[in-house]
Amino acid sequence: MATTLERTMEERQQTWPAALLASQTFWVLIAVILACIFLSFATDSFATAKNLYNITRNVTFVAIVALGMTLVIITGGIDLSVGSVLCLCSMVLAVVMHAGYSIEVGIAASIGTALLIGAFNGVMIAYLGFPPFVITLGMLSIARSLAMVASNNTVVFQFGPDHDALLALGGGAWFFGIANPVLYMIALALLTGFVLRWTKFGRYVFAIGGNEHAATLTGVPVRRIKVTVYMISALSAGIAGIIQTGWLGAVTTNIGAGMELQVIAAAVIGGANLAGGVGTASGALIGAALIEVIRNSLGLLGINAFWQGTFIGGATVLAVLFDRIRNFRQSE
Repeated sequence: MATTLERTMEERQQTWPAALLASQTFWVLIAVILACIFLSFATDSFATAKNLYNITRNVTFVAIVALGMTLVIITGGIDLSVGSVLCLCSMVLAVVMHAGYSIEVGIAASIGTALLIGAFNGVMIAYLGFPPFVITLGMLSIARSLAMVASNNTVVFQFGPDHDALLALGGGAWFFGIANPVLYMIALALLTGFVLRWTKFGRYVFAIGGNEHAATLTGVPVRRIKVTVYMISALSAGIAGIIQTGWLGAVTTNIGAGMELQVIAAAVIGGANLAGGVGTASGALIGAALIEVIRNSLGLLGINAFWQGTFIGGATVLAVLFDRIRNFRQSE
């Protein structure tokens, strides 16, 4: 306890430039900037308005889900079900609206589905003691299967009387030509950052990830906080699913497949520690931005898209390695 207290006091006494240079998020941001500068000179199409518009819009879906995932990782947990939850919530929205209900009813049904799944995951993990890996891996399969059942494994592309309203919600650009998904991402990132930095709930989340046993002894409602965190993770996937449905204009049962790996990678690359206790909203956004820049650059540079997993996985390993080296130096 004394060592932890002394380390905390030393960290707080650091000047902001030193803290910035020690931040993984800062160096990932530098990597994103350098990659963008290089691609701007190496290709003729990267810095075009159309490509930048697509990049900023594409990054939002991973980034929004990564915000919820970051909270889970800070508590020392993991949520492998987010890609399938996104698919199920998208399909619930599509099926309800296709049946003739309004967009408000469809969104309410989708959000309700997400919260129900998150509550189930949280209760099983926090109250019944199941490992997060096992429960969320099982939910990955369950949610995808339910999406197939709901749609009879067909593509839904007609959204009833509010069809155009949904497309405008996800595919429009209402403010200075900025894609609506980008605005949603920024708003959610600011909200998440505020919650983590300035609220009691945020302090509880970090306390659980730092030392769950100590948090319990100090009166932190660990179980309730864990359930809430998994509900937020599922909710972020549901919100991303609603937005992506409006952007794509159709829903298939393979939407969000493998997304959980990109989301976890974005959070970890952005500075979240899988051991718990560390993570930021800005890091989730920057990590997602790096992944999207990597994905976008492969096609522009003529590199086979099959290399995408290698580059993203390599970036994740480097991020974890950087964190390990930093922790080793601090322990000395």
